[in-house]
Amino acid sequence: MALTILLFLVGLALLLGGAEIMVRGAVALAQRAGLSTLVIGMTIVAFGTSAPELLISVDAVLVGSSGIALGNVVGSNIANIFLVLGFVGLFGQVNFRSAALRLDGVVFLIATLVFAATVLLPTIDRTAGGILLATFFLTFVYFYWRETRDAHGLGEIHEAEAEQRVVPVQHPWISFLLLVGGFAGLIFGAQLLVDSSVTIARSLGVTEAVIGLTLVAFGTSVPELAASAVAAYRKQTDIAVGNIVGSNLFNSLGVMGAASMVGPIEVPARVPAFDIWVMLLATGLLLPFMMTKREGFGRVAAVSFLLLYVAYIAAISLGLDRIV
Repeated sequence: MALTILLFLVGLALLLGGAEIMVRGAVALAQRAGLSTLVIGMTIVAFGTSAPELLISVDAVLVGSSGIALGNVVGSNIANIFLVLGFVGLFGQVNFRSAALRLDGVVFLIATLVFAATVLLPTIDRTAGGILLATFFLTFVYFYWRETRDAHGLGEIHEAEAEQRVVPVQHPWISFLLLVGGFAGLIFGAQLLVDSSVTIARSLGVTEAVIGLTLVAFGTSVPELAASAVAAYRKQTDIAVGNIVGSNLFNSLGVMGAASMVGPIEVPARVPAFDIWVMLLATGLLLPFMMTKREGFGRVAAVSFLLLYVAYIAAISLGLDRIV
C-alpha cells in the first residue's frame, strides 16, 4: 500500500509539473509566433490548467475505469468552487464585477445544466459527448468574440493570466523541448495516477468513482488552487474567479466530451443520486455572486464554502452519501 501511495504521489507530481512545463514551453513558442497575450491566456493557459483532468479522464476510459474519469470531473468542479474559491476568499474580499460576469453566469449555468443532463443518462456515449463538445465550442467562440470586442475590459483578465507565465527569451528548441517534455510528463503521470488510484480503491474496498471524486479530484485541482491563490495575493480577484469558472467549463464540456469520444463512460449510480446534486448546489451558490449586485465574496462566505467542502468529503468518508 505504501508503494502504491508513493506511485500516486509521483504520478501527481509528474502530472502537475508536466502541465506547468508544457504551458511555459507553449507560451514561449506562441509569443515567438506573435500571438497576443489575450489569445494565449484564453487557449494555452486555459488548456494547461485543465490538462491534468483531461489526461486522467482519457486514460481512465482507455483502461476501463470510467468511474475515475467521471468522478474526477464532478469532484474537481465541486473542489474548484467550495475549496479553491473558499481558500481564495480567506485572503480578503473577492469582488465580482457584476456587469462583466452576469452573462458569464448565464453561460456557466447553461453549460452546467447540459453536463448534468448527460450525467443522468446510464452511459455517456459519443452522441452525448458530441453535444458536450459542441456546447464547449460554442462557449469558446462566444467568449472569444466578446472578449476581443473587450466591451467590459475582460480581455485584461486573460492577458494577465498569460503574463503570469511569461518566460525569458529562449531558443525555440528549448521551448519545443519544454512542450514535448511537459506533455510526456502529463501522459506518464496520468497513467501512474490512474493505475495507483484503481489499486487504492480496491485496497480500501471503495468504488473507483469515490477515489475519483476525492483523492484524484483534489490532486488535479491543485493548479487552479495555486493560480487562484497567486491571483488573490496580487489583488487580481477577477483572474481567480476566471480560473475557477473557466476550469469548470472546460472540465464539464471539454474533458468529458473528449473522454467520451475515446469510449463510452458508464455513469456510476452514486453520481446522479448524490454527487451531481452537490455540484449543482455549489454552482447555485456561486451564481448569485456572479449575476447580482450583492457585495463581494468575503471571509464569512469563504469559510462557509470551505465547511461545505469538508462536509461533502466527510459524508463520503462516513458513507452518509449512500443513505440518500
